[in-house]
Amino acid sequence: MAIAMSRQVCATLIVVVMMAGGSCFLAVSAEAFKKHRTPCEIAYPSDAAIEWECRRLKSGDSLEKLFGERWVDVARFNRIDRRHARSGASLKVPKRIEDLASFTPLPLEYPAAESEEQFILIDLAEQFLGAYEYGALRFAIPIVSGNGENETPTGEFRLTAAHQSHQSCLYTIEGTNRPYPMNYALRFFVNRVGVSYWIHGRDLPGYPASHGCVGLYDESMQQEQYGIPKDPEVNDAKKLFEWVLGGAPEDERVIPLPNGPRLQIIGEAPKSEP
Repeated sequence: MAIAMSRQVCATLIVVVMMAGGSCFLAVSAEAFKKHRTPCEIAYPSDAAIEWECRRLKSGDSLEKLFGERWVDVARFNRIDRRHARSGASLKVPKRIEDLASFTPLPLEYPAAESEEQFILIDLAEQFLGAYEYGALRFAIPIVSGNGENETPTGEFRLTAAHQSHQSCLYTIEGTNRPYPMNYALRFFVNRVGVSYWIHGRDLPGYPASHGCVGLYDESMQQEQYGIPKDPEVNDAKKLFEWVLGGAPEDERVIPLPNGPRLQIIGEAPKSEP
């Protein structure tokens, strides 16, 4: 796990990508982030809205086996993917699974976005992203943000570029020399030294774990690279990407977004419980 997570972090925070050619030309050092052992150690403000208990997964357990068709709801509630929800992991399990049917930790209406066709709200404290249309929540999806020495920036931003097949210029799939995929990437910030921050597909281990980028479910990538899950179903990165662009792009080039949707990032990523 330690090796896997150290290589699966967001590489564009320690490299700058030349948007014209997509190549890397600068690297800076980064501190290792703090790792958490289980989603049960992470406290979200919305935890109080659902009565839950902590359950340790046993050998042979899976989200599908334990929760049937509701496994996606449990995964989203824990901000975890199926590859990490395995034997030994402890999950927050609602005492009434039906309580998750309408669960969202984000407001259904966001007045600050009422005049905007598209608006994105990211709440780091909740580890959730909301896509709004004229102030009404269209969909809400879990994220993994930065934590420790490499935080996700907060404030007001705009999406400035999209790249369907983005890749890390530094990190590789563990045990291979293949660049770590950052599919369905949406750039929202470049800092003073040229470091780029993206929203993109990646692993969701159940706790803040990136170097500052914002990660979303991409089960197709995980199946391709790790063989898990066998049947990919959830791809929030693609969902958000195509919502922003109004559909799938015709090719895999970097697409400038001169007037991309406004993005607001609020809150602070949760730390593990003592």
